[in-house]
Amino acid sequence: MLPQPVTDRLGRLLLVTLEAARVDADLPVLEALRSWLNSWRGIGDVERGMAHQGYDLQLTRYDARGWPATFYTSGMEHSPPSATGTGWERTPWHATQQAAWEALKKASVARREGRLQSLKICRRTAPSCARNEEK
Repeated sequence: MLPQPVTDRLGRLLLVTLEAARVDADLPVLEALRSWLNSWRGIGDVERGMAHQGYDLQLTRYDARGWPATFYTSGMEHSPPSATGTGWERTPWHATQQAAWEALKKASVARREGRLQSLKICRRTAPSCARNEEK
C-alpha cells in the first residue's frame, strides 16, 4: 500500500517540526523544541498529529533493548508489510519521532510524485493547463 500524501498544513507543519528537531545545532529554540518533543507529552502530541494525518501508532518497550515505534495507515491491518514509518531507539520519544518523520517523508514524496504525474498528464492534454500548473 502506498503512503497517503501529506496534503494539509498541519501535516506539513508536523514534518517541518520533526525535521527541525533533527538539526545538529545548539540553539536555544531547538533546545526548547527538543525539550517538548523528548517527553511523554511530546509523544502524545506527535501521535495526535499523526492520527490527524490518518496513521495509528504502535509503541512497545523491550527491556534494555529499546523502543520500537511503528506508524500504520489507520484502519489497515497492523502487520510489518503495512508499516509506513518505523523507528527503533533507546528512548520512546526518539523512536516515535523517527517513525513519524519516516512516514511523513514517504507521504511527502508521494505527494510530489502525484503532482509531477498530474503535470505530465496536463501537458499532454492541454499545453495551456501546464503553464497554469507551473505557477
